[in-house]
Amino acid sequence: MLLADSGESRQAIAIGPRIVASGGFDALYREGMGLIEAVAAYLDAEGRIESRMLPRDAGFLYATESMRLTTRLMQLASWLLLQRAVNEGEISRDSARSEKEKVKFSATPSQRGGPGYDELPGTLREFIDKGDRLFERVMQLDALEKGNLPDVTPGVANGVADQLSRLKAAFARSE
Repeated sequence: MLLADSGESRQAIAIGPRIVASGGFDALYREGMGLIEAVAAYLDAEGRIESRMLPRDAGFLYATESMRLTTRLMQLASWLLLQRAVNEGEISRDSARSEKEKVKFSATPSQRGGPGYDELPGTLREFIDKGDRLFERVMQLDALEKGNLPDVTPGVANGVADQLSRLKAAFARSE
C-alpha cells in the first residue's frame, strides 16, 4: 500500500490488486500454464522412461518429487485461473478471495537435496526449480493482492526500507 496525500488527510492506496490485474499477470498466466503443460507432457512420456532407469532410492524420490511438483502446480493453476476470472470480470474479487482461501499452497522446500536427489533426471530438477520460482512469484502477488506488505524488520537489510530512509533523509535536509 502507498500513502497518498490529499490535502490534509493521508489515504492508503492498495497497489496489490492493480499489480495483479496488470498486463504482467497475463505473462505470468501464460508462463504458469505453459509450465503445467510441459511438466505433464514430460511426466507422461520422457519422465516415465527415465524414472524406470533410476536406482530404487532415486526412483522413490522421483515419485515423491514429481507428486509434490504436480500438486504445487495444480494449486498454482487454481490461483491463476481464479485471478484470470477476476481480471476478466467473470467473478468478483471477494468471491475469488473466498475460493483462494480454500486453496492451501504446499510449502516450497527451502533446500533440495538428500540421498538420491542428484540422481534425479536433470529435466525433473529443472522443472522443480521453475515450479519453485513460479510459486514464490505467485505467493508474493497473492500477498500484495491481499494488501500484505513485505515484512520490514529493523536491522535487517531491506532495499525498499533503505530507499525510503534515504529519501526521508534527503528531504529532511532540504527543509
